[in-house]
Amino acid sequence: MFLTISTTGTPERPATDLGFLLHKHPDKSQAFSTSYGKAHVLYPEAEAERCTAALLLEVDAVALVRRGKGKGRGGAPDAALAQYVNDRPYAASSLLAVALSGVFSSAMRGVCAARPELPAQPRPLRVEVPALPARGGPDLVRGLFEPLGWTVGAEPVALDPQFPDWGDSRYVSLVLESETLTLAEALRHLYVLLPVLDDAKHYWVSPDEVDKLLRAGEGWLPGHPQQKLITSRYLSRRWSLTRQAMERLELVRLAEADDSGVEEIDNAVEAEAEAEERPTPLAVLRRERIVTALTASGAARVLDLGCGQGQLVQALLKDPRFTEIVGVDVSMRALTIASRRLKLDRMGERQASRVRLFQGSLAYTDTRLKGYDAAVLSEVIEHLDLPRLPALEYAVFGSARPRTVLVTTPNVEYNVRWETLPAGHVRHGDHRFEWTREEFRTWAATVAERHGYDVGFVPVGTDDPEVGPPTQMAVFELSTAGTENVNEKEAKAA
Repeated sequence: MFLTISTTGTPERPATDLGFLLHKHPDKSQAFSTSYGKAHVLYPEAEAERCTAALLLEVDAVALVRRGKGKGRGGAPDAALAQYVNDRPYAASSLLAVALSGVFSSAMRGVCAARPELPAQPRPLRVEVPALPARGGPDLVRGLFEPLGWTVGAEPVALDPQFPDWGDSRYVSLVLESETLTLAEALRHLYVLLPVLDDAKHYWVSPDEVDKLLRAGEGWLPGHPQQKLITSRYLSRRWSLTRQAMERLELVRLAEADDSGVEEIDNAVEAEAEAEERPTPLAVLRRERIVTALTASGAARVLDLGCGQGQLVQALLKDPRFTEIVGVDVSMRALTIASRRLKLDRMGERQASRVRLFQGSLAYTDTRLKGYDAAVLSEVIEHLDLPRLPALEYAVFGSARPRTVLVTTPNVEYNVRWETLPAGHVRHGDHRFEWTREEFRTWAATVAERHGYDVGFVPVGTDDPEVGPPTQMAVFELSTAGTENVNEKEAKAA
């Protein structure tokens, strides 16, 4: 990963002043340790007429996985390998932006104790980045840098020069030139816009990233024509942080227009005013809807199939109408966590008699699942490979045959409303599929007809008029005809 910053000069204003601005002596090669590798600063040329500083970043792929997010994206089969084999050691990204901030922190702030007059002086600058991921292509690169006073050269990098028919890659070779910017302004532009173009940060985006963005964007981001895109991408499309940053940027713009301070504009609400009410999490809405449906069905003995860490079991235990609650999961680790969550070892005898946890696979019939009023499959089916789904259908609807079955699953159409979810990605890395409303209804209707159930559908969460609710729930009720068919089969078997 490589970046160079060059400037030209005269005997009166030598180009080697770049060393004072960067706080790195041109006659030395220096190395700096980071949490993901080593950054080197060196000067390929250092004369009065021309000086170039280079930042070379050696990325340790293993350290990056251990200290970064540590997960592949999208749940692809090769996601684990992709953590180690990727473009991070070679292409400019948020890693390079963080290195710029760490290695050239004083220069970015415009501080130079030895020559305090230098930081405020514009100078000829040329920045070169040989390999820059650009999601949006050369047009977006120009749209981001040109409004800031840069002359932009952004040449697409071919996938393979020997095979031009393959077309261009998503990388560009970037050259930026300016006669009017200071070095501090240039570094702040790069610090923000390199990860914006890469559109994939290597670290968790926390609320303090808003402050970092506003500090680096001071003086140029409030009036940038691509302000919204820059803010959203820099904050990894986290809508709450993006909204917070946009509101603060608007305050800056209003304050500048009114020739006053931000504090004078932002004084309508006292500091101790109540915080804005947060929306109820989807997982909580889902459990509430499930409990409501179970109550309406009159169920007393309930199976939570794929109970995970026991959140639904815990919610059901709070209602005395559910006299027996059984949590089943294939993962012993999940069951151990569920046991701790429920505090089974400290639970009173009467309460403990209402709950059981045991290991089991829904791909096989299990006599322990028979005889219950209701079964819940909450966010379970999408974790199975589609060829294994018929086995689950028979184990639950054909063998166990509870009177009521509730099935919830994500509505893939709603994914476009998740600002933090990249296009084409599923909501969880372990999801094998996510269905549209029509696909889910078709599957549910087929299962109901095959096993003698009636089925209805209930939205979970806000029912968007265009894309539907975030979660869809099917409510299966064993039909009278289905019950009679089962009794007839049992009589023949006897």
